[in-house]
Amino acid sequence: MNFFKNNLANAITLGNLFSGCVGIVHLISGDYQTAAICLLISLILDFFDGFVARALKSGSNLGGQLDSLADMVSFGFLPGVSMMKMLEPFGSQIFGIDLPFEIKYIGLLITLFSCLRLAIFNIDDEQTYYFKGLNTPTNTVLIFGLFYVYKEFGSFGFIVENEIYLLILTLVSSWILVSPVRMISMKFKSKKLADNYSKVVLLVGGILILAIFQFNGIPLIVIYYILVSLIFQKQLRS
Repeated sequence: MNFFKNNLANAITLGNLFSGCVGIVHLISGDYQTAAICLLISLILDFFDGFVARALKSGSNLGGQLDSLADMVSFGFLPGVSMMKMLEPFGSQIFGIDLPFEIKYIGLLITLFSCLRLAIFNIDDEQTYYFKGLNTPTNTVLIFGLFYVYKEFGSFGFIVENEIYLLILTLVSSWILVSPVRMISMKFKSKKLADNYSKVVLLVGGILILAIFQFNGIPLIVIYYILVSLIFQKQLRS
């Protein structure tokens, strides 16, 4: 019984890793719909592994390391491959200049900075009730979400069909992962409403965006999350 209790959260984390691996395989082969399902499963499992560990009081250093390693695949490599897929049609030419490599590989900067972000998080004791920089699951929702709604509905074509905008997005995404900007975490420091205005604003606004834009609102929610976090910087620093 103790073995089950102590390892249930780790098993859920490994499920996140497995789902992320399957999603990447399908994404590389062009099956973005199955990749979307796998990403959704990884996001759910990533939430529940921590929830289960806290509920069963089975948190451990091993669990923390496993969580980051799983996230590196599901929310580090997967968004990098997503950006690669978006940059793939542009070959090795930019501004009419032929490069010695295909520009799609620049998309893997997101993977490199996701790795750096996770390593920083592992040694940073401050990030309990807020994130420093954009967390990797949210960044993945932005990058893959943009790719998904474009493929499924043709939305945001002005970004996806322009290699300059995609390269700028890659650089901004990479930077914000390791930036010092504090981002809202849904962990509650207290039950006082005054301490949680940012979370309420984020939750209500996110629901409205999804209600109005539906699937097209997926990347917009991340932009909204970043903006709300910037507005509430003073509260996040208190």
